[in-house]
Amino acid sequence: MRRRILQATLLAVAVTAVALGLPLGFSALKLVADLTTADLSTRAQQIATLLDEQVAAQQPIDLTAARIAVPDGARLIVRTRQHDYIYGPDPGENPLVESVPMVQSGTVTIAAPSGPVRTQQVQVGSLVVLLVVLSAGTGMIVASVTARRLADPLRHVAARAARLGAGDFRPDPQRHEVPELDRVSDALDASGAALAQLVQRERDLVGDVSHQLRSRLTAMHLRLDALAATDDPAVAEEATAALEQAERLSAVLDDLLAAASAARTRDAEPLDVSTLLTEVSAEWREPLRAEGRTLRLRVEDGLLARATTARLREVLGVLLDNALRHGTGTVTLTARHGSGTAVIEVGDAGPGVPDELVPYVFERGFSGRGSTGVGLALARALVEADSGRLELSKARPAMFEVFLPLARADDILGVPWNIESTPR
Repeated sequence: MRRRILQATLLAVAVTAVALGLPLGFSALKLVADLTTADLSTRAQQIATLLDEQVAAQQPIDLTAARIAVPDGARLIVRTRQHDYIYGPDPGENPLVESVPMVQSGTVTIAAPSGPVRTQQVQVGSLVVLLVVLSAGTGMIVASVTARRLADPLRHVAARAARLGAGDFRPDPQRHEVPELDRVSDALDASGAALAQLVQRERDLVGDVSHQLRSRLTAMHLRLDALAATDDPAVAEEATAALEQAERLSAVLDDLLAAASAARTRDAEPLDVSTLLTEVSAEWREPLRAEGRTLRLRVEDGLLARATTARLREVLGVLLDNALRHGTGTVTLTARHGSGTAVIEVGDAGPGVPDELVPYVFERGFSGRGSTGVGLALARALVEADSGRLELSKARPAMFEVFLPLARADDILGVPWNIESTPR
């Protein structure tokens, strides 16, 4: 995009330079020649007037007084009926010649060398070329700035849309002072918020349905177990058959929930935790520095986890944003090996979470600091979608821990898992 904008602008500048430069150069060269010719004509007319006055006074023609009007290096030729008068050196080949008639039957001719005129024309032509080059250079600079001003925001908006499609629902505060692009950014933020609510509602719905069905199936199992123990053989046989169907229904429910979980984790892939945390810390250091705070990063070598990059980036963004808004002091971002998991910790030196709020920090819509109460609930949903856990390990000061499955030895970075999406 940037290259096309730059090429189009430079083409317009080139066409403008050619369309204006050629006529301007031709006009400048012609103007130099016309000014020189007009000057010679004026001088010849002055000399002719002077000589006419001498003839009218019945004086012999004397070129002494006329010499002052002859340009340097030019030749003055006065032709009368009686005699020709010449003053000055030979002007060389292809001189500029101007002749004017005398009232007293004669002509005054001035022949000037063409070298000085050609030199002036070269100088003027060089000036025109310089102006064209400066115009083209200025156009190139303007084109580069314009292309960057348009292309960089477009790439940023495209990357934001890609992150949104990958599951990164965080709002992007960056705006570009281009009304159309800013409206697109606003629409993407609104879409991200709507998708975040949709993901949370889906998770809540799946959890509620699972809980309700399991509760009903458990109650059904208890009643059927009681009926199967009765002394009536017919009733016991029917109860046993119904119990088998209930067990099959429970197995189908387990398979459906497993398939839904596998579908959510389809985009998960082995990732280098160190690389991701380095990128995230680079993104958040400047906002923290603006508040007079620092971010400290510690990551164990060779730590590979299974997760969706966009989801994990959003989860870390939520936790670091909470540390920025509600915490104080140095923010720590660490990653280490746990018991069969990769553990990522985000903490700060602030007052932490009050004891009475600890049981509710991950509930949607609940907030003790005036925020929306969506961030932590969504973060937990995203971590669980990748078969991980998000916990508040310490309340004062606050310390959140993300537990993710470790990558296997045969996993390849950047290659998603091969997950069966259909129930057994």
